Amino acid sequence: MKSKTLNGGQLLVRELLTHGVEHVFCVPGESFLAVLDALHDAPDIAVTVCRQEGGTAMMAEAQGKLTGRPGICMVTRGPGATNASAGIHIAMQDSTPLIMFVGQIERGMREREAFQEVDYRAVFGKLAKWVTEIDDVARIPELVSRAFHIATSGRPGPVVIALPEDMLTECLDLPAGVAADLAPAAANRLANSGGAATAARLLPRATAHYRVVEASPGRAQLQEFAERLSAAKRPLLILGGSRWSEQACAQVADFASAWQLPVACSFRRQMLFEGVHACYAGDVGLGINPKLLARLQDADLIVLLGGRLSEVPSQSYTLLGIPVPQQTLVHVFADPDELNHVYQADLPIAASPVGFVQELGSLTPPAAPVWAEQTQAAHADYLAWSEPAGRSNPGALQMGAVMQHLIATLPQDTILCNGAGNFSIWLHRFWRFQGYGTQLAPTSGSMGYGLPAAVGAKRLYPQRTVVCFAGDGDFMMHGQELATAVQYELPIVIILLDNGMYGTIRMHQERNYPARVFATGLKNPDFCALAFAYGAHGERVERTQEFAPALARALQSGKPALIHCLIDPQAITPAATLDSLRAQGLAAAANKVAT
Repeated sequence: MKSKTLNGGQLLVRELLTHGVEHVFCVPGESFLAVLDALHDAPDIAVTVCRQEGGTAMMAEAQGKLTGRPGICMVTRGPGATNASAGIHIAMQDSTPLIMFVGQIERGMREREAFQEVDYRAVFGKLAKWVTEIDDVARIPELVSRAFHIATSGRPGPVVIALPEDMLTECLDLPAGVAADLAPAAANRLANSGGAATAARLLPRATAHYRVVEASPGRAQLQEFAERLSAAKRPLLILGGSRWSEQACAQVADFASAWQLPVACSFRRQMLFEGVHACYAGDVGLGINPKLLARLQDADLIVLLGGRLSEVPSQSYTLLGIPVPQQTLVHVFADPDELNHVYQADLPIAASPVGFVQELGSLTPPAAPVWAEQTQAAHADYLAWSEPAGRSNPGALQMGAVMQHLIATLPQDTILCNGAGNFSIWLHRFWRFQGYGTQLAPTSGSMGYGLPAAVGAKRLYPQRTVVCFAGDGDFMMHGQELATAVQYELPIVIILLDNGMYGTIRMHQERNYPARVFATGLKNPDFCALAFAYGAHGERVERTQEFAPALARALQSGKPALIHCLIDPQAITPAATLDSLRAQGLAAAANKVAT
């Protein structure tokens, strides 16, 4: 059998196929043309060409969040990589598996400040989970395999791999018997055959599909957990983080039902527990329901499952005592390095959410939990807090009615995406999420995430309804990816709330620097006309009664559709106006002067 020659680009694509990659997002660059050429011969990988590298990384991150498998993006060197850094930061703070391949200068040009030269280990060293550069074409299989395992193991996160341009064009002779084609089935068959074993000593053969290790609790830990829970009077379970699955969410729901246990979700993780479930108590995030906050403060046992309880869900690190919480704390997390890092747990358990919840069915619940009535009250409080009916805000467009119509109209498995801004409160407070994989939102608070996330979701699940919520400032961060949605004929719906300002910053400005508004106003385009210019469907909504027919036309258009909703600037949040915030700020300032 003759040997087969592959260049670095072809070998890289071969490894992607072997590891089950089906989607790649990229902005093309000359530094990795050899990879693009290899992708030409790999029809099993769908390539999405994007308009800016930040959007590219966010699309890949969205797929990583939805699937638990590493999202894959490719960007060019220098400004391409730094443009993508926002997506890397999202993946790190959201614990999302992501692998970013970056074109790099030729190896012989290093340390001369060559054209677009960047030291990626230095730039991304603290931003990513692992950063490396592949200098030897023969090590591509080894380092790509390591990247997949690092991105998905323990606490998942982003990996950055730099690819020198000349390494990608360097050729390598594969020994006879080693898979060389770009068909994953053939590669795996040969990889697992005895005939390839001898040749593999000279060159790593096609690696088997990566396996994520699921850590489970020990029997003694599980028993102690059951004893602590049974002895509690006011327990509360908080779900968060990553390493979840649809099955794991179903299992934790069954456990909550059996134990009649109140369950809350961490910031922007509402998709982990159905809002209509009788045990659901609400989300622990920005603008938390005061009644839920009181329950958390009064709890005698908090079970933190999968999350870290960082700044936002911890209410700026005030919810639990640091380092010793006043409540008994059981903390279950996949990475032992995170346990006791901030909060000293009474029972720390190094286990993934999947590994932990699959053991919960073996525990026997009490016949009549003393907290059962508290659970019922907590759910009733949540239902009242999240009910949009009857809510009013300044202006002709009433967002309570808009949310009512969306709840009544959209399918339960709709994937809802958003970036950062006060506009997102309408979605997060009033939409009752009902399924794993229905929420894409950055816990890092990164603006511009919603539209790229919607593109990534629709590429993954073309038959599902995908809706992006955006603010005017938020949309303009990555609004150019509407062109990507048009190019790939992705009929997503964008609901754009336009109040002519960076609303979140304005809110804080009114509170802290009342009557001194500065640098938060925006002069916006006609977003409806902009949608038409891109080749999308556009709608303009100024009054409540205009929204329902506009949404119907958007859904029926078969195109990417943007609904430009003009909302009164006074409607800064569901619970406050600009005038009320200014009054609070002025009163606080006067009180400070008086004291």
